Amino acid sequence: MIDLSSLRRPGLALLAGLGLLCQPLLAAEQPEDFTTRVELRVEGQGPWYRLDMPMAVHFAARHADLRDLRVFNAEGEALAYALTRSSASERRARHEHPLRWFPLHGSTESAAGLPSVRVERSTTGTVVQVVPESPASAGEQLRGWLLDASGVQAPLEKLSLDWSGGGEGFQRFSIEASDDLQHWEAWGDGQVARLSFADQRIDQREVTLPGRPARYLRLLWQSPRQAPELTAVKVVSASRESLPASMAWSAPLEPVSSKDGQYLWDLPLGLPIERLRIAVERPGSLLPIQVEARRDGAPQWQPLASGLLYRLPQDGKEVAQEELDLPGWMAVKQLRLTVDQRAGGFGQQVPRLEVGMHATQVVFLARGNPPFTLALGNAEASRTELPLATLVPGFDASSLEKMGRAEAVAIPVQVGEHPAERQTAEQVVWKRVGLWAVLLLGVGLLGVMAFSLLRRPATRS
Repeated sequence: MIDLSSLRRPGLALLAGLGLLCQPLLAAEQPEDFTTRVELRVEGQGPWYRLDMPMAVHFAARHADLRDLRVFNAEGEALAYALTRSSASERRARHEHPLRWFPLHGSTESAAGLPSVRVERSTTGTVVQVVPESPASAGEQLRGWLLDASGVQAPLEKLSLDWSGGGEGFQRFSIEASDDLQHWEAWGDGQVARLSFADQRIDQREVTLPGRPARYLRLLWQSPRQAPELTAVKVVSASRESLPASMAWSAPLEPVSSKDGQYLWDLPLGLPIERLRIAVERPGSLLPIQVEARRDGAPQWQPLASGLLYRLPQDGKEVAQEELDLPGWMAVKQLRLTVDQRAGGFGQQVPRLEVGMHATQVVFLARGNPPFTLALGNAEASRTELPLATLVPGFDASSLEKMGRAEAVAIPVQVGEHPAERQTAEQVVWKRVGLWAVLLLGVGLLGVMAFSLLRRPATRS
């Protein structure tokens, strides 16, 4: 009988040895495993940071979907990250405007009634004068104020008042709005206060408005006898500004060939290009163009767009059209531009092409010590990104704007592969070759041991 325990013991020892040999080969990824490494400078509030990735960095990747992108800290640890594309957004802008104000007087006998006045306006709608419709009587007093906000076009969000007199305490008033001084809409009530306590004075000056536009406001005090005299009035308006999605542009690229009005560019990486930019340097140029593209390794050219580039005089000025939109559905590796030579073409100018697309945003969770490093360029890397909602719990539309910002300190100038990069890539390949060699060697040794043990004569008990 063959003693199986005698076979098991050396076999387990050999497997344990193989595990120790393979451990360095199966270690976690390090920055040195990637051909391009860019230091990141961070500012603002963390721990999440957002980076608009430059096109030159994108070109350094080995995969268009950026599966080989990593972010490392100073200790060489890979950080959790997510990818997203930039999109159009809105920005709220707040502005403060001083207003002119005019007193409104009325009879004390009809406290619930409104002051009867005549308003004179300029052609632009600005209030010039407010006068009573009838001669003032002895029983009239200050009932409120007319505020001229005709110069403010944005929605009104806050009213700030300063005053004198009226004594301490709370002063309440109603707020009405109008665009024509004839029809008034109630905007609720407001309150200001001035209190003194322990040699300190507390002022409540601001009143919240409903956030709608109005040319005129009317304030009517609820207790006219204690109403203060206004000394300053300001209104805060808020507007929403639409911001286009940020674009990532490449550096100008030289054509790899040019012949008979046809120019060819070979991009470092196949990407869904969305816009082209070609500088038209010579005045008086008119260039009808057609753009075709080809995928990586594809034999056929596909038409993408046609348009007109120019630099022409107009009304004593020079106007130029140097950009052309592309559909963005195709991963473009090669671009071919054909110019109608009947318009003269580029002449002696060699066109230099810039390609653009909506910027890819890298959001990463900072852990450990800076500096942080963005690494790309590993053909063997697999996807490790997280969904944005997983990386940032409670993520919503405003989360990106609240994050800190990251910026590439030194963007690579050469997007092509240089000898150092080839050496790094070869190291990754040889790691895999070495791993398989060690594993195959271990399996072979186990087979030899098993064969020799089976040939050994069985011992008799």
